Amino acid sequence: MRGGSVPQPVDIIIRGGLVVTLNDSGEVYPAGAIAIKGDAIVAVGEAGDITRRFAARTELSYPGDIILPGLINAHTHAAMTCFRGLADDLPLEIWLNEHMFPAERQISRELVYWGTSLAIAEMILSGTTTFCDMYLFADAVAQAAKEAGMRAVVGEVLYDFPSTNYGPPENGLKFTEELIRTWHDDPLIQVAVQPHTIYTCSPDLLTRCGDLAERYDTRLIIHLAETRREVTDCQERFGVTPVQHLLDLELLNTRLVADHGVVLSTQDRELLAEHGASVVHCPESNMKLASGVAPVVELLGQGVNVALGTDGCASNNNLDMFQEMDTAAKLHKVHHLDPTVLPAPEVLRLATRGGAQALNLLHRTGSLEPGKQADIIVIDGDQPHLTPLYNVYSQLVYAATGADVRTVLIAGQVVMQDRRLLTLDAAEAMAQVREFARQIKPLAH
Repeated sequence: MRGGSVPQPVDIIIRGGLVVTLNDSGEVYPAGAIAIKGDAIVAVGEAGDITRRFAARTELSYPGDIILPGLINAHTHAAMTCFRGLADDLPLEIWLNEHMFPAERQISRELVYWGTSLAIAEMILSGTTTFCDMYLFADAVAQAAKEAGMRAVVGEVLYDFPSTNYGPPENGLKFTEELIRTWHDDPLIQVAVQPHTIYTCSPDLLTRCGDLAERYDTRLIIHLAETRREVTDCQERFGVTPVQHLLDLELLNTRLVADHGVVLSTQDRELLAEHGASVVHCPESNMKLASGVAPVVELLGQGVNVALGTDGCASNNNLDMFQEMDTAAKLHKVHHLDPTVLPAPEVLRLATRGGAQALNLLHRTGSLEPGKQADIIVIDGDQPHLTPLYNVYSQLVYAATGADVRTVLIAGQVVMQDRRLLTLDAAEAMAQVREFARQIKPLAH
């Protein structure tokens, strides 16, 4: 010990082969360690220095592995695990109106709770530590996330038509406001205002959603410009694109998170950049529903913050953010016929810092830095498909999968250790969802 100083007590020290911080300087420690006290990171650095300065009650040693910030799934519908594979290979409008909406009329708070629990198990097992959810019975989503120790931004999906949960549209805003008040100041759960789309929400409802988000200084999240039909219909109805429509309603600002953003004109992109809105890219869902390719390279070039999401299991059909990163990187290379666009370090940033910024969580998560929450994942580097290691970013984006995630911490709590979930029972969630599926499938066709 230098100068005879006594090591500072901490709760956990994690040390491994390679620590990827994703901090502003992009620091990587070849033999690194992280000291954690309570829910926060105290120090990140070389393992020798950390172990000299700190003494932990628990040490987690992962030589040869890769330690990095937990991934952030910035757009999903978690409980749609119950509808995985229910209606595939269909256009978005048919998939949504003829299959998903009818199926969702059958759901209950219990289904949402167990469907979300199953999704959380899948996400933790594949390295996601934060997710943003838009769905019905959002109180059940929040409950499932809280019980599992999962970080989440939740919101009740709002429409102009009656909801299975809250009934008349007017009640949706009241339900959302109560949800915001209930979870205010919770360390893991935040609530956002989440109107579904411009074609399922009137200008009046959208304006009232914006007022509610402004009143509580929370995010306003909406599916936006997802298909050509949506844009065409908006132009026919309002004479403008969906982005311009939100601008006309005074809803285009730093609180806005636009999910998908596939069909965006040059002017749309300029407006998003000018007003500080974020876009969540969901490449696999957009590919599967043949919605198109979002102009992510152009958005980033114009200074728009872009995050990454999986969308729901009914249109993906999984929640593996490692797979989503791999798809995103390759999709844009072939789309632009340019192998240099969207390089691996940038894609990893979308899945971490980009998501944190979009969800107003960058002060808490998205990188490994002192003072931030200890949202950390460990990748098992001792795998044939991860050997040898030349470039850690390439390895994580192009070679790693969710199944390589070994250990996960959220807010300093070990929620999975050596592939064993510690905070929820995946087998019970699977059994419950299988039972719901038996009830849903006969009615959905």
